[in-house]
Amino acid sequence: MKRFTVIGLGNFGFYAAKALYEDGNEVIAVDMDKNRVQAVDAHCTEAILMEATDKEKLKALGLETMDGVIVSTGTKISVSILICLHLHEMGVKQILAKALDDDHAKILKKVGATKIIHPERDVALRISQSLSRPNIMDFIPLSEGFDLVHIEPPAEFIGKTLKEINLRAKFNVYIIAIKELVPENFVLVPPPEFVIKDSDMLMMLGKSVDIKRIKALKG
Repeated sequence: MKRFTVIGLGNFGFYAAKALYEDGNEVIAVDMDKNRVQAVDAHCTEAILMEATDKEKLKALGLETMDGVIVSTGTKISVSILICLHLHEMGVKQILAKALDDDHAKILKKVGATKIIHPERDVALRISQSLSRPNIMDFIPLSEGFDLVHIEPPAEFIGKTLKEINLRAKFNVYIIAIKELVPENFVLVPPPEFVIKDSDMLMMLGKSVDIKRIKALKG
């Protein structure tokens, strides 16, 4: 199980928290609006009413131990910048921040955000690509109980070949593609002799319960 915090519970933050929680993660949801906190309460581990620009209150949450913190505040650019700065100074390793525009994104990166999210732009890009360059994965009708996911390799997979880890026999899960980050490359239907690196992302297809068993190895 991974642990995440979502700061800012507008539409994006609410659904991010809900999706992470429904995927079996521990999720803390934070907002200064009482109605938003109440709305997300049933869809997270803990919902907290708090002014997230208060550094001392942020410190009390122990966010440096989280696997990731999503900053999804409103249209006041200064708020998200200040929160990201606090998180960076606290030692939070993964800070995912929603940007309103390119200039906002640049500032967020400068103050410590590790990944910038452009919700509208990202969704538009995916939709456009699916229309102009259809991916075969878009047409696989997944039955209930099955998942197609991207995950980082568990430590015990690293340095081994796909043949050695033998996921099909041990977990009844298929690796259908691997995204290499160093150097950047995409391997569709990787061969059995492919050696898994810690920088790789594995695209897996299988039953939800079997994939959760693999995710549990990372703990």
